[in-house]
Amino acid sequence: MPHNLRERIASYWLPMPRSSAAAWLPRWRLICSLSTLADKFFMATTTTQLQQLILARIQQAGRMTFAEYMRMALYEPGYGYYVNGESHVGWQGDFYTSTDVADFFAHCMGRQLQSMWEKLGRPEPFTVLEQGAGRGDLAHGVQNWARQEAPELARALTYHTADIKSGQDALQAERLQALAPTVIISNELVDAFPVHIVEKHGAQLYELYVVEQEGRLGVLLDEPSSPEVANYLDSYKIPWRSFEDGWRAEINLDALTWMARTAQLLTTPVACPTRRGKRHGYILAIDYGEKARELYSRYRHYGTLACYYQHQLVEQPLARPGRQDITAHVNFSALINEGRRHGLHLSGYTTQREWLKAYGIDEELTRIRARDFAIIDTERSSDRGQAALLQWYNLRQRAAALTDPAGMGNFKVLILRH
Repeated sequence: MPHNLRERIASYWLPMPRSSAAAWLPRWRLICSLSTLADKFFMATTTTQLQQLILARIQQAGRMTFAEYMRMALYEPGYGYYVNGESHVGWQGDFYTSTDVADFFAHCMGRQLQSMWEKLGRPEPFTVLEQGAGRGDLAHGVQNWARQEAPELARALTYHTADIKSGQDALQAERLQALAPTVIISNELVDAFPVHIVEKHGAQLYELYVVEQEGRLGVLLDEPSSPEVANYLDSYKIPWRSFEDGWRAEINLDALTWMARTAQLLTTPVACPTRRGKRHGYILAIDYGEKARELYSRYRHYGTLACYYQHQLVEQPLARPGRQDITAHVNFSALINEGRRHGLHLSGYTTQREWLKAYGIDEELTRIRARDFAIIDTERSSDRGQAALLQWYNLRQRAAALTDPAGMGNFKVLILRH
């Protein structure tokens, strides 16, 4: 999910470190253990209550896919990372998001919503639903901006938030249908859905399963758990058979379910006398990831799975279940294709850097410089001038972090329209 910025920047461009002694895995073995690197990567080195619960479930029901493990690690009621009552977001937690960096992000989102409102004919009410809203910082920022800068939009705007509670609630759109949203927003939501992990050996793809090994969590490879997993990469024409043995990738089937259910929120007719006829609206999803051919590249040999604990990148997803974030990059081709299957049309796909610039981050920064920091030009050598200069540098650096092409600026912004 959201991230430690410095570590995430590295993860975009560099593969996971290779093991100095990668083991060769026989092609003829159907069930096989992982390489030296993978054993280290997936080793469970600490014990938590949730880990004991997972072990008990495996002992009772047998092995589980990594997606099932990840679902428990993040969403098991009372124990999962996102549902255990602890706060993980922000500078004191394990990760932070764009809204933690600066208000610019919310202000640009406000301008984006204003543009959509205008294109849709200024409907009233203009209902926005933000999924995976967390603490609600983006909602507050957008509404505050609208009240100050776009009062007509503010009067029409009805902004609803929904956070992830059980991992499945974000996929169950029925309870949100009565809201009849016009725009649905998600910011770093899809990367938090559980993923299956596959690994290539010979001409075959194997799926990674979580098992019990001598009283602790371990892994093994076996045939894919479903045709959907087995055929996923082929459906995007990924030439994985030509990749090196040990090449690994994540498969997010829940992303397809989420897009299908979210599209229904825009396309299903509602019993409302003021909204007769065909419904129109947008889905706007921001996350880190790529389209399929860039995401599933031979150069991402170890995939994109990452864990974050106290703002540190850690390489052991089976360690500390319930206490660390687990995340993987998003396949935007999957969201686009699934959206089209449900009657949506691609309206925009760009980077967060270009999106922020298109919606006025540079102009806002210039206005703030002229309005609040003129003392830098007139009294730079004074104590007040030096204090203002430091404040200005801080604000400018925050804007730069949001647009850094090697970091947050390379997040993708997808807009689908109905």
